[in-house]
Amino acid sequence: MTDIHPSAIVSPKAEIGNDVSVGPHAIIEDDVVIGDGCRIGSSALVASGARLGKNVKLSHSAVVGTQPQDLKFGGEATEARIGDNTIIREFVTVNRGTKWRGYTSVGKDCLLMTYAHVAHDCLIGDNAILANAVNLGGHVEIGEWAICGGVLAVHQFVKIGAHAMIGGGFRVVQDACPYALLAGYPLKVMGVNAVGLERRGFPAETVKLLSRAFKILFFSRLNTTQALERIRDEVELIPEIQYLLDFIADSTRGIIKH
Repeated sequence: MTDIHPSAIVSPKAEIGNDVSVGPHAIIEDDVVIGDGCRIGSSALVASGARLGKNVKLSHSAVVGTQPQDLKFGGEATEARIGDNTIIREFVTVNRGTKWRGYTSVGKDCLLMTYAHVAHDCLIGDNAILANAVNLGGHVEIGEWAICGGVLAVHQFVKIGAHAMIGGGFRVVQDACPYALLAGYPLKVMGVNAVGLERRGFPAETVKLLSRAFKILFFSRLNTTQALERIRDEVELIPEIQYLLDFIADSTRGIIKH
């Protein structure tokens, strides 16, 4: 059964799955898909272009699928995709994409805390966490299991690698490498996110190899090109090390170092 509060405004054109609840004064517009088991809180707005997977929870006054805050946007049909089991807390905003990508995507099992903002064309991987008032510029990419601390400002086109953890209150203007722990003014790499990796079941040997690569990359006097050459020569190229090297090779804004 679907439980829709009498005060909610729900378009008959919206596709709504089974066992969905819609709270008081919520609004669901025409071009919307809501999967089974979703919970739409009071006064939430699910705007045209929103695509919610299964068991998504939108809290009070959360907004998903509104138009991009981009002057180049021409009214094209785009989407905002939310993965299964993701929790979106009060007053979070997720804009849909522009023609540049066509959609904004938040993965499965994510947590977006109060007042977080996900701008147009962002990609957020599974199990990522955005703490309170994290603000993402357009086109930001965040890898799986990454954690962004509260009141973090992320510049447009920045990439944050998988399993990285960034402390709260900082500005991110360059790419943050996967598996890194970052903090400070200006923001810098403090080391490997060892506690996070251990909690997620990474073998001790993997953490050790990453720590060795990080020592060469971030804490030696080598430039990035020299450090990468030494890593390839001296560190076993397990998948995690290869991902680190590929991430750096693909960086367009440069990486945050020490």
